[in-house]
Amino acid sequence: IPKGGRKGGHKGRARQCMSPEEIDVQLQAEKQKAREEEEQKEGGDGAKKSLDSDDNEDEDDYQQRRKRVEGLINNKNPNRVAQTTKKLTQLDLDGPKELSRRERQEIEKQKAKERYMKMHLADLARVTIIRKQQDDAARKKEEERKAKDNATLSGKPMQSLSLNKQL
Repeated sequence: IPKGGRKGGHKGRARQCMSPEEIDVQLQAEKQKAREEEEQKEGGDGAKKSLDSDDNEDEDDYQQRRKRVEGLINNKNPNRVAQTTKKLTQLDLDGPKELSRRERQEIEKQKAKERYMKMHLADLARVTIIRKQQDDAARKKEEERKAKDNATLSGKPMQSLSLNKQL
């Protein structure tokens, strides 16, 4: 047995569905009533104004439908962003454009590669300088050793290292 008995609950009993034609007829009747009220308020000027209002009839119809729907909704969605239309003069075509995620990643990748190459070249330059200094130091040491050997050889007779005998 369903909730609320055999015939169903109380929900849905008061609902009435209207066809679009009925809604249009109702809107037209309300417009006519509003026009008559305006004519009564203004007197003779109402006839001239009604001719001008026929041009804006579609806009008025749209606005009234919209007001009805907005009247039913009493809560505003804080997450809803109002859409604003911009004119071509207001658009900033030369301004900075937001890049997509892939474009940003590609640019970051290129910058990282440039940083790496710059640091790598600096390291290579540092290594070549250190090698040059080490080569110069080794050359100096070798020259000093040769000079010391020449000085010791000129003062003493030459000895054979393997035999430790004087020649």
